[in-house]
Amino acid sequence: MDQAGIIRDLLVWLEGHLDQPLSLDNVAAKAGYSKWHLQRMFKDVTGQAIGAYIRARRLSKAAVALRLTARPILDIALQYRFDSQQTFTRAFKKQFAQTPALYRRNPDWLSFGIRPPIRLDDFTPPQPQFVTLPEMHLLGVTQNYSCSLEQISQFRSDMRIQFWTQFLANAPSLPPVLYGLHESLPSQEKDDEQGVLYTTALTPEMANGHIPQAQPVLLEGGDYVQFTYDGPADGLQAFILLIYGTCMPMLNLNRRKGLDIERFFPASEANVHDHQRSIRCEYLIPVKS
Repeated sequence: MDQAGIIRDLLVWLEGHLDQPLSLDNVAAKAGYSKWHLQRMFKDVTGQAIGAYIRARRLSKAAVALRLTARPILDIALQYRFDSQQTFTRAFKKQFAQTPALYRRNPDWLSFGIRPPIRLDDFTPPQPQFVTLPEMHLLGVTQNYSCSLEQISQFRSDMRIQFWTQFLANAPSLPPVLYGLHESLPSQEKDDEQGVLYTTALTPEMANGHIPQAQPVLLEGGDYVQFTYDGPADGLQAFILLIYGTCMPMLNLNRRKGLDIERFFPASEANVHDHQRSIRCEYLIPVKS
């Protein structure tokens, strides 16, 4: 295997072990090289020092935990292998230009400081489209659930299918457009989980009295960045994580307070229960102009 292939495999392994001990000796043993040779090879292939990269990725993961959970800062610091809250705060402030406490309390989610994972394959990021939406009146049903950050991909995919099925149970046919509106908040019950409010909605014209449990929903207008997903239904959540973890930082976009919007086109899809079916989703994130 060439050097790029070795480092590509190592990057994937590192991404799954950022909360584990990753001394240079441990990483070198995993790669099967001396630490001196591994350091040179990593720098040659990626242009970055391996130790600095690991620290930047750990701090980026910690930033997500700060925003989406209520876990104590010390617990997050220890999870990502910092020996004290003071050490963590110094490193965090150097990368994000603010303390962990201020980062958590900021009403906007700033992209500055987030370091995306290195990708050595032929990666083409999803293309953004900037749109301004008017205020919209919808009819929808809001439900909530909570999960750990580690459960998020599968859990959200399962919940989305469940909510769609319940919502459309009385509809005579699949609507041409279906909205999913959601907001992530720290869980009120468990500080290591995030709570999610998810509203499945239609325009009043499409609801047409067929969704008796639906309530009026006001979708605020404003500026959004839109990314379009075409692919298997069970790949959507990975796409959303890609947007937040890579695209938003690359574009230096800041998420403002508001709801993420999922806009689906189910009338063209054969079976809402099939996780492998192909779907099209326009995913919109509220951003500061």
